[in-house]
Amino acid sequence: MASVPPSPKIYHITHVDNLPSVAASMELVSDARRVASGLNSSLVGMSTIKRRRLEEIEVSCHPGTKVGQYVPFYFCPRSIMLFILYKRNHPELTYFGGQEPIVHLEADFHAAVNWANTTGVRWAFSNGNAGAYITNFYKQAADIIHLDWSAIQSTDFRDPKVKEGKQAEFLMFDIFPWTLVDKIGTINNTMELRVQATLANAGHQPQIVVEPTWYF
Repeated sequence: MASVPPSPKIYHITHVDNLPSVAASMELVSDARRVASGLNSSLVGMSTIKRRRLEEIEVSCHPGTKVGQYVPFYFCPRSIMLFILYKRNHPELTYFGGQEPIVHLEADFHAAVNWANTTGVRWAFSNGNAGAYITNFYKQAADIIHLDWSAIQSTDFRDPKVKEGKQAEFLMFDIFPWTLVDKIGTINNTMELRVQATLANAGHQPQIVVEPTWYF
């Protein structure tokens, strides 16, 4: 099994159209906050899974809270969710725009945890799909050793065990500060220029980099 990276990174994927509102508000928000606030976003997930995360799946290390109340990140780019968006053939998809307009927002795991602990914001991570009925949740940074890093780093996820381990998630309750986003990865130069133009006047401007290996 692969060892824990010295500086683990976390990745949130979103449609490029969402960047202006994120940069203006200086925060990413959970689905629960988005629904309660009536925010108009370009959604790329699957509605049935979002509903399950909002209404059914509890983050067991923080009793009384649901997965949908947290802003989700993966521990790798080129996630299985991105693959589903790329293939455009999942029966529960409502978004069919493919992967090109999707950007990766990269942050540092330890920086995010330190911010949350300092400000008293709840956070957690799962060792598999946080929207599944059977997964383990943790709230101590040291427990990161329980993640399957070989699966997380794998580019071949046909094996069910690899597929589950690769979907491990980092979760931040309610909001995730825009200032913690260090880097934005895009699929090509066209999207890089679009992101640069979108964030030209933003108060916080992460590094914007073309990262083709983060895509399918």
